[in-house]
Amino acid sequence: MARHQGGAKPCFVQSLQRVTALAKVYFNYSAMNAGKSTILLQASHNYRERGMETLLFTAALDDRAGVGVIGSRIGLKAEAQTFNSTDNLLEIVGEATEQQSIGCVLVDEAQFLSEEQVWQLCRVADRLGIPVMCYGLRTDFQGKMFPGSATLLAVADVLREIRTICWCGRKATMVVRLDGDGRVMDEGDQVAIGGEESYVSLCRRHWEARDIGPRSQLKMFL
Repeated sequence: MARHQGGAKPCFVQSLQRVTALAKVYFNYSAMNAGKSTILLQASHNYRERGMETLLFTAALDDRAGVGVIGSRIGLKAEAQTFNSTDNLLEIVGEATEQQSIGCVLVDEAQFLSEEQVWQLCRVADRLGIPVMCYGLRTDFQGKMFPGSATLLAVADVLREIRTICWCGRKATMVVRLDGDGRVMDEGDQVAIGGEESYVSLCRRHWEARDIGPRSQLKMFL
């Protein structure tokens, strides 16, 4: 019977370690209306085009494109599983892998993940060997971190900024929330679902000044 010499590991163990080592957690973050969902849907399409299935998640509370639907501003859509703060994403992904091989897990609105759910997604990469791509906002309209985003920034393997621009042409890193009359809001709940009609991305300078630009540039929002 062949014996492993010099502490060599069996081939299947080495293979498993190589697969697991390739799996990472990615956090793609930006301000509002930067095209995060479009990029997510394109990434999913690329996997499926090569014969690899993807598992998509989106926040249950975001129903702008419909419940359980990821929708982009340019019209792309895909069905997704919804998550709320009590779901165990590691268990959900594990059960999905019993039905079919999963090439990648993609999470939209990742800022709404809980701290524990971010760690569950890390275990999806570390234990199941499946890459996880998360897409979300970094900060809210008051310039404060979302819990999910803060944890992803701390523990994700790869951080990628998706850029968009302020009305002045500088990179937009912040976002303001508008009320029904188009005025900038300073107070309110951290979570309030809305799109272009409710949020405007700005550079830090104009965010601090609460300057959303010339009225002629805001006709799409008002």
